[in-house]
Amino acid sequence: MGLCCAKSKSQMSAGVWTAVLAAVLVPSWFVSGQKDKPAVPVSAGESAPVSGTATGSVLDFTLNRIDGTPQSLAEYKGKVVLFVNVASQCGYTPQYEGLEKLYEGKQDQGLVVAGFPANNFGSQEPGSNIEIAEFCSSKFGVSFPLFEKISVKGEDAHPLYKTLAGQPAPIGGEPKWNFTKFLVDRSGKVVARYEPKVRPDDPALIAQIDKLLAEKP
Repeated sequence: MGLCCAKSKSQMSAGVWTAVLAAVLVPSWFVSGQKDKPAVPVSAGESAPVSGTATGSVLDFTLNRIDGTPQSLAEYKGKVVLFVNVASQCGYTPQYEGLEKLYEGKQDQGLVVAGFPANNFGSQEPGSNIEIAEFCSSKFGVSFPLFEKISVKGEDAHPLYKTLAGQPAPIGGEPKWNFTKFLVDRSGKVVARYEPKVRPDDPALIAQIDKLLAEKP
């Protein structure tokens, strides 16, 4: 009888200690039954969306321009937008020149070229936002909107690029390399995708842009 009581007390003690350790070591999100861990804070130099979700419109987001100024993409509604993930040390980096020429030639008609520096591919965009801005200005005279450095693929991809990647095939899918281009019409719909090797002066790209610009907002 005494042995049973001793054993029972020992089991109770072990149970109490297990409960204490669980309370200390097991995260609250696991105990509460939530499926997902708490969101990881956005790293310095990256911008979090002020509005919009990964399943919404690509124009539902607000990001920081490369100088830190918030920019709502909703301001581009009614325009044709070419989203491009860019890098400063890539074999396709000279496309900056063509993108700037495209923007200068068609911005009055309603075209916006939006550049998003990213270091996802071959670590070819290692610089800070200040360094990127200086490079683009001095080397290529870039005047089209450039945004703060973000991730465009993987688990830490910005929700804007998760939305782009989530489009129906063949438009959807993560960028395969720097200078992948997503084309958005005046209504905010993603209508075409062009891979990095497609130059900004490619006849097919120009024709598609002109067609969209000819449509009424």
